[in-house]
Amino acid sequence: MTKDMTSGNIPKQLVTFALPMILGNMFQLTYNAVDAIIVGRFVGTNSLAAVGAANPVMNIVIFFIVGICMGTSILMSEYFGEGNIKKLKREISTSMIVGIIFTIVMSIIGFFLAKPILMLIRTPIEIIPEAALYLKTIFCGLIFTFLYNIYSATLRSIGDSKTPILFLIFSSILNAILAVLLVVGLNLGVLGAAIATVVSQAVSSILCIIYVYRKVPILRFSKSEITIDTSLLKNTINYSSVTALQQICLYIGKLLVQGSVNPLGVNSIATFNAVTRIDDFAFTPQQSISSAMTIFIAQNRGGHKNERIKKGFRYGMILEIIYWTIIVFPVYFGSRSIMQLFVPDSGAQIIHLGVIYLESMALFYILPGLTNGLQGYFRGMGDLKITLISTFLQILTRVIFSYILAPRYGIAGIAFSCLAGWIVMLSYEVPSYFINRKQFISNNDKLSTSNNQ
Repeated sequence: MTKDMTSGNIPKQLVTFALPMILGNMFQLTYNAVDAIIVGRFVGTNSLAAVGAANPVMNIVIFFIVGICMGTSILMSEYFGEGNIKKLKREISTSMIVGIIFTIVMSIIGFFLAKPILMLIRTPIEIIPEAALYLKTIFCGLIFTFLYNIYSATLRSIGDSKTPILFLIFSSILNAILAVLLVVGLNLGVLGAAIATVVSQAVSSILCIIYVYRKVPILRFSKSEITIDTSLLKNTINYSSVTALQQICLYIGKLLVQGSVNPLGVNSIATFNAVTRIDDFAFTPQQSISSAMTIFIAQNRGGHKNERIKKGFRYGMILEIIYWTIIVFPVYFGSRSIMQLFVPDSGAQIIHLGVIYLESMALFYILPGLTNGLQGYFRGMGDLKITLISTFLQILTRVIFSYILAPRYGIAGIAFSCLAGWIVMLSYEVPSYFINRKQFISNNDKLSTSNNQ
C-alpha cells in the first residue's frame, strides 16, 4: 500500500503515518526491555548490569545501520514524491547491495572486538564475560537488523508505515515467549536473551521481504534491476553517511556516559540500564513523529509543495508538545511502579536511584520533543549537516556534564547532563531553522522568477 502525502489533510496524514510507527517502535523496544526485565528478575543484578553494559556498544552498531537506512529513505521519499519510480528502484537496489556488504563487515568486526571494547569503557570485570557473550550473539544476527530496517525504510518512503509494524509486533511477541523459554526455562541467562532477540529479528525481516515481493508491485525487481547505480551512489553515501554518523555520534555519546556510570558500581549500572530503557519508551513516540515529518516534508519537497512543508512542520511540532503533556504525569508519579517492573522489591536501592532519575527526566522530556521535531524538518529538507552538528553539540555537552555531575550526584547527575545537552542543541537548531526557511523561500522565489521569464 502506497500513500502520496503531497495532497490531503496534513494533520491527519501526520498522525495516521506516525501512529503505526509509534506502536511498532514500542514493540521494537520490547526486544531489549523484555531481556532486561526477565534477566533482572530471574537471573540477577550482575546479569542485568551485563546486559546494560553491552547495550550502548550494541546500539552504536545497530543505529549506524538505522542511520544508513534513514538517509536512503529521504532520497526514496523525494523520488516517490516526484513520481520517478524508475529512479526510486535504482536507489533501493543501490542501498540494499552496499548496505548488505557493510553489515557483514561490521558483524565480523563487532564479534571479535566485543570484549576489548567493554574493557575500554571500564566495565566491571565481574560482568565482562556475560556482556561479551550477549554482544557476540547479537552481532551474529546483525544482517537481519539491516534487512528489516531497509525494507521498513523503503515501505515508509512510499507512505506505508503500517505493514512493517505488523511483522514487528508479531516478532516482539515471539521474542517475549522465546526469552521466557530460554532464560527461565532452559537457564541460558543472557545468552538465551540474546538468542531470542536474534531469532525474533530474523522473523520480522523475513516476513517483510515476503510481503514486499508478493504485495507491492512497484518494489518488485527483475535481475537486471538489481545493480549498483554509480550515478546515485555518491548522493546515497552522502545522505547515509551523515545520518549514520549522527546516529553513531548519539550512541558513542551514550557509551561515554555509560563510562561515567560504570565507576559508580553494579547497582548504578543496573539502575542506568533500567531507566535508559524507560527513556527509550518515552523518546520513541517523539522520534516517530519526527520520522513522519521527515517523510512528509521530503515527499512534498520532491513535489514542490512549499506551503505544505511549512504547515507540516507546524503541525508536527504541535504533536510533539501534545505528546509530552500526555506522558509527564504518568512518568513522574508512576516512577516507583515502573522501576519495580525491572527489579523485585529486594532491589530497593536500585528502585530508589531510578525514581530520583525519572522524576527529573519527566519534566525534561519536552526538550527532546522539540529537538526531534526540528530534526525531522531538517532531514526532510535534505539539510543533514545541521542534524549532525546539533547532535554532536548535544552529546558533547552531555558527556562533559555527566563526568562532572555523576561523581557528585550519582544517577541524578546524568539526568541534569541530559538537560544541559538539549538546551545547547536547541540553541543551535532554532536559529538554524529560521536561516534555513529564509534561504529556502529565497531560492524558490529565484526559481519562480526564472521560470516566468
